[in-house]
Amino acid sequence: MAALPEKVSKAWEDREGPIILTTVNADGIPNAIYATCVSKFSEDTIVVANNFFSKTLENILAGSKGSILFLTKERKSYQVKGTIEYHKEGRIFDDMKKWNPKQHPGHAAAALKVEEVYSGAEKLL
Repeated sequence: MAALPEKVSKAWEDREGPIILTTVNADGIPNAIYATCVSKFSEDTIVVANNFFSKTLENILAGSKGSILFLTKERKSYQVKGTIEYHKEGRIFDDMKKWNPKQHPGHAAAALKVEEVYSGAEKLL
């Protein structure tokens, strides 16, 4: 499995504001959401807590790949693309329950497995 390049891993720690998670439905129609309940599980996995997914959940369960777009405090953007795994139990789910705010339901953990990474139009991985 691919891993985040070191500069992107460091940029993740310097991100600001919500991320944008994009999925597509079976007809190829994109759906993008803002998400604030996110964490890097490992160098090859970024997790988004499913607190209020609707179309996003439908797309993930139908096998959609996804992308995560984030900005650093210096306004540099990065996009991570990959396959999304959906966890309702296990290590990734348990980890999400530790950092997801208690007032949110945390139904499951959507884990994006790193396959491609971009900074603007520049492909980094």
